Amino acid sequence: MAKTLVVNGIHNYTSPEEYVPPKSEAVRKHLEWFMDQKLGLMMHWAPGCQLGTYESWPLSDGDGIWSQEDMTWADIETCKQQYWDANKTFNPVKFDPEGWAVLAAECGFKYLLFTTKHHDGFCMYDTKATDYKITASSCPFHTHKDADVVGALFREFHKQGLGISVYFSKPDWHSEYYWPPQFGTAPDRNVSYNISEHPDLWEKFVQFTHRQIRELCTDYGKIDVLWLDGGWVRPDNLGQDIRLGEIVEEIRSSSQPHLIVSDRTCGGEYENFITPEKTVPDQALTVPWETCTTVGRTFSFHYTDTFKSGHQLVLLLLDVVSKGGNLALNVAPQPDGALPAPAVRSLRDLGSWLKIFGDGLYGTRICAPYFSDRLFYTCKKDSIYAFFTYDEIPFLPDRITLSARNTVRKVTCMRTGMPVRFRQNGDTVAIFPENIPLGGAFYAEGFCITTD
Repeated sequence: MAKTLVVNGIHNYTSPEEYVPPKSEAVRKHLEWFMDQKLGLMMHWAPGCQLGTYESWPLSDGDGIWSQEDMTWADIETCKQQYWDANKTFNPVKFDPEGWAVLAAECGFKYLLFTTKHHDGFCMYDTKATDYKITASSCPFHTHKDADVVGALFREFHKQGLGISVYFSKPDWHSEYYWPPQFGTAPDRNVSYNISEHPDLWEKFVQFTHRQIRELCTDYGKIDVLWLDGGWVRPDNLGQDIRLGEIVEEIRSSSQPHLIVSDRTCGGEYENFITPEKTVPDQALTVPWETCTTVGRTFSFHYTDTFKSGHQLVLLLLDVVSKGGNLALNVAPQPDGALPAPAVRSLRDLGSWLKIFGDGLYGTRICAPYFSDRLFYTCKKDSIYAFFTYDEIPFLPDRITLSARNTVRKVTCMRTGMPVRFRQNGDTVAIFPENIPLGGAFYAEGFCITTD
């Protein structure tokens, strides 16, 4: 377990050596399905996006040195109150769940990872546990036909045949059972009272949390992953035990026997895959993992954000998949409900590349030597896929040396479908791509190596 779990809102990740495989055969089988998917669309969205600040974190004074840097238009207490009250002006009339789902499918995404509730406690679904939610009368959007944002998105993504990963924050800073007003301002991100002195209050929080997780996993169809944020809520930190196993096993024994859980940074049997955040491990990992990172600079919407290019996204995806992981790529919707146009352009560029080369990524597993210089490797059955990455201008050398431990029968250019001349010498294969025409920004060329 990493000693420092969260720095500037960014989670570290559990050491692969500490990974505990799930006990359930149904979960293990579904985990293999999950690791086939490779690319997920992640979305942080809540009323606070109207302010263009970090999501939730400015509310925690213990994290204020970095998280409150955008809260400069008034004194900090006024800014925080305006954040809490942002639900009263949230009316994203351009919200288009069908359009988002179609876009995701067209761009090669295989599942949605959506923030149903972040640390600020605002629920983007029709929970019955609190009125701090998108469907409450205090929110102008509650009259919209798709006011239950989570319900609308899960419906449309299911229609596209895409998977569903539920992002849920274990801490809830709006809950009277986590930051009770009678104990004053919470000094940091943790529970604001001594649990051993107020066990009844903590028990109410546990039941509140179980109720919300139960709602999400029983009211919205098939759920593939329960993705739990807020790794500081854990038994060995101030006694913050939400008895996760109770609610998970209840759900697995009824509506979702296959349910994958990622209790981030907490280790043990309910962290079924590990979750590096805004980083990619240096080496290939043999345990299930998923990197979550951003198309822009931040997970939350910022008016001044800049975005990665399609080229950068392709290289990032190759880096992740060649090391055995999934990529959850975050796009933060705008306050009006539209998606930022520069981000969409980059996603479409990524999707165009995946339409040609996706077979070498989806359903693959790691393949030594994994990566080297400009090359990234994957494998599937009797095929090895090798990707040669370009700089800004596509250029193929006269000879590319690849690794292949088995006897090579043929090498095919994935883009043209044409055979490529090659010569094998032991574990290396020299290919000669002299007849491959270049054109367009392909970002990386893919070769399928068929072996015995």
